Amino acid sequence: MSNRTDLAVEILDENARRLPKGVERKMRRSSVCSITEIIIKDHMAGLRLGKAKGRYVTVETDRLSAHPEDFGEQSQNIANEITSLMGNPKNLLVCGLGNESITPDALGPKTAKRIIATRHLSEENVGNELGSLSLRSVSVLSAGVMGQTGIESSEIILSLCDTVKPDCIIAVDALACSDISRLGTTIQITDTGISPGSGVQNRRKELSKAATGIPVIAVGVPTVVDMHSIIRNVTGNSPDKHMPNMMVTTRDIDKLIDRTAHLLAFAINRAAQPSLSNEDILSLM
Repeated sequence: MSNRTDLAVEILDENARRLPKGVERKMRRSSVCSITEIIIKDHMAGLRLGKAKGRYVTVETDRLSAHPEDFGEQSQNIANEITSLMGNPKNLLVCGLGNESITPDALGPKTAKRIIATRHLSEENVGNELGSLSLRSVSVLSAGVMGQTGIESSEIILSLCDTVKPDCIIAVDALACSDISRLGTTIQITDTGISPGSGVQNRRKELSKAATGIPVIAVGVPTVVDMHSIIRNVTGNSPDKHMPNMMVTTRDIDKLIDRTAHLLAFAINRAAQPSLSNEDILSLM
C-alpha cells in the first residue's frame, strides 16, 4: 500500500532517483528556507505520478509552531511564491477549507479569518481609511465541510463565483504527508488546485481551473500523517496488513495551527495587497 500524502515532493521521492520523463525540478534557497519547485509538464507525466499537470512549490523551514525570529522574511518568501503563481488578478477570492471544530483540519478557516477583505469597500471609504493606496478587491469565504453543511465546499465556491466573479481563487487547506520530518515544517503552493481530503482517503470534488474556469492556487501545510506511513518511515518495513491505521498529529497542534494560520494569512495579504506596508497589514488582520 502506498503512503498517503498530498505533497508532490514526496511522491517524486518515492517513485525514482532520477526524474521521470515530463517532470522538471528546480531547487533554490533563501536565508530562512529551502524551496523545491516541481513542474509536471504534461498529462501523461501527471498520470504516472498521480498529480495534475502544473507547478508545485514546496517551502521547507523550521517548525512552524515556533515563533520565528525571521517572520518577515519567511512570510515574504511565501508571498513571492504565491504571487509568481497567481499573477496580477484584480479580483481575488480566498477560501479557507476544512473543519474549524477539528484542530488539525482548522488551518483553512483560521487563515481565512485573518485575510483582509476589501471587496465591500468603496473608493471613498478606502481613501478615508488608508489614504491613496490602491487595493485589490478581495473576498473571503470559509466554506465549512459537507458534514456540517450538506454541501460540497466546491459547490459553494462555484455558486459564489457567479456573484463575486473572481479572476483567481486561493484555497487554503490542511494536508497529509508521509514523512514525519515534514509534519508542520512544509508549505506546498500549487497552481493545480486541490481535492479536499485526498491525502486522508476522503477525496471530495476538486477545486481547480478545470472545475471552475478560474485559476486556483492551493496553499497547504501537512498537519497529519498516518500510522502506517510512520512505520515505513522509521523502520523501512511495511506494517502488518491487519494492523489498524489511524491519522496522527503533533502534540503542539494547537500552536501549529494558530501560528501557521497567522503566517499564511500574512503572506497572502502581502501577495494580495502589495501597496500595504507590513504595519498596515498587521493592524488590519
